Amino acid sequence: MSQDYPAYIVIEGPIGVGKTSLAHRLAQEFGSELLLEGPEENPFLERFYQDPRAGALPTQLFFLMQRVRQMRELSQGDMFSPVRVADFLIEKDYLFAQLTLDEDELALYEQVYAQMTVDAPTPDLVVYLQAPVDVLMRRIAGRGRHYEQTMDSAYLQRLCDAYTEFFYHYNDAPLLIVNASEIDLVNREPDYQALLERIRTVRSGRHYFNPMPFAM
Repeated sequence: MSQDYPAYIVIEGPIGVGKTSLAHRLAQEFGSELLLEGPEENPFLERFYQDPRAGALPTQLFFLMQRVRQMRELSQGDMFSPVRVADFLIEKDYLFAQLTLDEDELALYEQVYAQMTVDAPTPDLVVYLQAPVDVLMRRIAGRGRHYEQTMDSAYLQRLCDAYTEFFYHYNDAPLLIVNASEIDLVNREPDYQALLERIRTVRSGRHYFNPMPFAM
């Protein structure tokens, strides 16, 4: 079955939208390689949520180095794997940097970024999950990560706006934009199967998936 699907699928979207959970399920579906961000590995992340101004630069540099390393491993990995799934685009790192760093920090970050240029594989499909801020806040509260509980809705709104702007201009790979606010792609099988069918059929261009939730 996996030969019917894009070979390299990236799931993206703001914090709390469910991208990692969906990536896990897709990788299980295909028995495929799974590439995850691993925020729990970042020793600066909790400091950032407690004091964004003090923690932004080390948090961002750690994520940059982590993602660059993962992209290199992906490039050197098994190119014959039927499907590979990731829960991030390398380009999203700069999106977060613009959002969290001041002018001087961003200039330093850009120098480091330029020195760590990665010839990252281009996805065969990007699935961009969207949901309103109030939905994201509920999901973040529900998953209970203690370092996320201080996150405010204003920051999350800025992040959502940044994602909207980024994907408005994105044309490096086929793009499927999914309204994920009313569906449960992990726990409701009809929701998941409907998205899986759309993933199977998208091969080029920009597409929108705005499903109604299936009745329980």
